[in-house]
Amino acid sequence: MQEKQRSKFLRVRCNGCENEQVVYSHVSSVVKCKVCGKTLAVPHGGKAEIKTTILGVVE
Repeated sequence: MQEKQRSKFLRVRCNGCENEQVVYSHVSSVVKCKVCGKTLAVPHGGKAEIKTTILGVVE
């Protein structure tokens, strides 16, 4: 029996500059926007706390 994977890659949009970027759902360090430097995700006990708009799951 195959286990369901809980972690995913998420497509997010920066609230500061509208840049779209892919982040991991279980980040281990702070992820910042590559364009403006605004914080997009922070580690939060395993699962990431996403600080911006999630557009969808990358498959």
